[in-house]
Amino acid sequence: MSTNPPPQPSSTRIAEVIEARSGEFTAECYQLHQAPPLGSLVKAGSPDVFGVVCDTVTESVDPGRRPLARGQDAADEADVYLQNPQLSKLLRTTFRALVVGHREGETLRHYLPPQPPHVHSFVYLCPPDEVRAFTQSLDFLSILMFSAERAPVDEVVAACLRQAAQAHPDRKLFLVGAGKTLAPLLRGELARLNTILTRIRP
Repeated sequence: MSTNPPPQPSSTRIAEVIEARSGEFTAECYQLHQAPPLGSLVKAGSPDVFGVVCDTVTESVDPGRRPLARGQDAADEADVYLQNPQLSKLLRTTFRALVVGHREGETLRHYLPPQPPHVHSFVYLCPPDEVRAFTQSLDFLSILMFSAERAPVDEVVAACLRQAAQAHPDRKLFLVGAGKTLAPLLRGELARLNTILTRIRP
């Protein structure tokens, strides 16, 4: 009988980079409405650049044409898409990810990479084992807290920690450690700290 361990889940390719800068990148999903959840850890480029999903948009492919309501006679939302199959070509889903680290050889770095991922780099959803490895260190939280100028920072941080906790064997221990890491970052901002702690409470 084989004693090989079960295979680890592989990274799932979900999108492609369409805009990149040092602190964030925007990716277009291959499937409409299939962006990763807020706070998810994703990676793009080679070597890997890691980002946390901070914003998702579904909009018209043509920015000059807004979508029209089409469901007045539809039984449900799914029926709208069945009756209008062209919608999958007229709409697109994109998401922004805040860069929180990169891979340097075999080492995970929790600071910005020398270069952002290239446009058209593939974007992958990190599997639990990779999420667990990256979040062994919480140094990336300082980047996240102070880089999300166009995102609801506290909600993104809380969502990221909730997502990451699922990859750790002791969720409560991980979240307690996260709270201790956040406390000095939010010194003097007790209301914000309490808001985040409330949202990540096990």
